[in-house]
Amino acid sequence: MTTYLRFQGTERHERGFFPGIFMLVNGLAREGLLTDEQERFRQVGNDWYDAAYVTPSHVDPTVYDREVNPGAVAWFKVDGARHLVERIDGYLEILTAHGIGWERVESSDPGRVVYEDEHQVVVVPRD
Repeated sequence: MTTYLRFQGTERHERGFFPGIFMLVNGLAREGLLTDEQERFRQVGNDWYDAAYVTPSHVDPTVYDREVNPGAVAWFKVDGARHLVERIDGYLEILTAHGIGWERVESSDPGRVVYEDEHQVVVVPRD
């Protein structure tokens, strides 16, 4: 059985889901709240992740569509994404430094799969 892993905020987004850590850190950047060092880390990290694995919405533009897949969120596959998870700590440190709560969540059944590749799934959580 596959185990899935997600790092997410502890407070729900206005649309009802728990935002992932990349969304949270990118939001801090858009608001101009990151230090120069944090912004450099974010840019280098985001570039690395963009090169290391597929962005699901580039494959299927409807994957995060609120009407088609309400509440859809991405989860890493524990066995297929170890090299991706190893680089998460810097993002978590940024969130902690800005007082944003986060949690590490594991599940063998995170929801209805709407996208899958070797590293991740995007799921719509079950009610």
